[in-house]
Amino acid sequence: MSKPNILIIMADQHRYDCIGAYGNPDIRTPNLDDLSQDGVTYDNSFCSAPFCTPSRYSFLTGLYPHQHLGWSNRSTIPKEIDTFPRLLRQAGYRTQAAGKMHFTPTYLDLGFDSMQLAEQNGDGRYEDDYHRYLRERDLMDRIDLMDQVKVYREKAPQPYWDSCGALTSDLPEEHHSTTWIGNQGLAALESWGEHSELLMVSFIKPHHPFDPPKPWDAMYDPEKLQLLPGWTEQNLPADLRMNEGFFPHAKLTEPVLRQAMAYYYGSISQIDHKVGQMIETLKRKGLYENTLILYTSDHGEYMGYHHMLLKSNYMYEPLIKVPLIIKYPNNEQAGERSALLVNNIDVSATLLEHAQVDKAKFMAGKSISSLAGNPGAFVIGENGRGKQYMVRTERYKLILTSDPGKSAFFDLDADSYELNNLINDSAYDQEIRACREHLFQTLLFDAPAPVYVDPLAETIKGDNVPPDRSVGTNLADWIASNWNERLLRR
Repeated sequence: MSKPNILIIMADQHRYDCIGAYGNPDIRTPNLDDLSQDGVTYDNSFCSAPFCTPSRYSFLTGLYPHQHLGWSNRSTIPKEIDTFPRLLRQAGYRTQAAGKMHFTPTYLDLGFDSMQLAEQNGDGRYEDDYHRYLRERDLMDRIDLMDQVKVYREKAPQPYWDSCGALTSDLPEEHHSTTWIGNQGLAALESWGEHSELLMVSFIKPHHPFDPPKPWDAMYDPEKLQLLPGWTEQNLPADLRMNEGFFPHAKLTEPVLRQAMAYYYGSISQIDHKVGQMIETLKRKGLYENTLILYTSDHGEYMGYHHMLLKSNYMYEPLIKVPLIIKYPNNEQAGERSALLVNNIDVSATLLEHAQVDKAKFMAGKSISSLAGNPGAFVIGENGRGKQYMVRTERYKLILTSDPGKSAFFDLDADSYELNNLINDSAYDQEIRACREHLFQTLLFDAPAPVYVDPLAETIKGDNVPPDRSVGTNLADWIASNWNERLLRR
């Protein structure tokens, strides 16, 4: 059997239950729903970090943030760490990426032969392909700019603040980031032929600001939407102590939330439309059956949960849980649903297994096929350098924070919306201890940080320092060379 092609479609900040296939009664995602029918829908899929870059590095490397060291949205991972794109490239795959990567530097080589980038935050938005495209046409994603760049956000007009960034895009649909990214993906798919192919298409949306273009901004009537599970009429004091919000959580009202939901849903439906075009392209080219297609998100979004928007608080379910739909080659397991606890570090090993490529030595993730039948399963999330850790089992969740007074423990069977913190309830001492032990075992023994070695790193200047280590002037090379000569003379 030939190795399958691989198409990865990643959204940004897509709450797991905002897809029809996950039971949402209001949102229209017909193409993702069809993909679910041809694949496996994972109901308990989690990201390893609740922020963009750390989660994306984990997705690509199969490592936890404490292993790959990319803790923040402005970070670089050591070049010696293997990624699944790099391993697939070494195995003969052509590897391409389109859209948001969120790397530092912007075009960091993590194994993609080519990248057509559309970035949102940091230096990337000033040097990527998408913003060059906009500048060539004298266009600007003005709402996104004032949402993402502090100096402009401080001067944002009142409607931006009143709506929590829920505004119709000032770009027409044909120039919107979702359209541009989707079109780059379609162009790459059109080039697929005899090679084994990997393509990662990564959308900026539905990440805030919630600014779909026309006509997607009018697709949903805010008054007819059902509020998502977990909405509360006011904030929990513990949540406000943790973080008051990018937009002040205490000022969030139901009408503002409904409008944000309508635009958030519109952005997701626009992505779904591009997903449908990509699937249709694969079918037209006769490549659909032998292509593994994976849809997921780098992290979730509160969208009203505990009266909050966006992220940057506790690793509650809507933030740390992400959609994961995988259509396997030849539609194996079509239409199945899985309750397995899956972490996004497990994606690398899963893709490499289907491509018949060995995973890297230090990859902590496991192939999803190997997770079945593990009654003691758990997943771990990390936020910042020790700021917050999460341990999630089928029933319980432990959140440990650097401030012990803010740690939390939840019995999800009895309290699915995480409203009752049981961290000080002695009746749960055994369960809390078990979660702690799982975390410490993983951090200390099961997932050690890989060793970083760079033989060509910068050195001091001096007469005694070999001028060029790339040509073998060090002692080890000299010994090896002379030893070989002596052996040959014997």
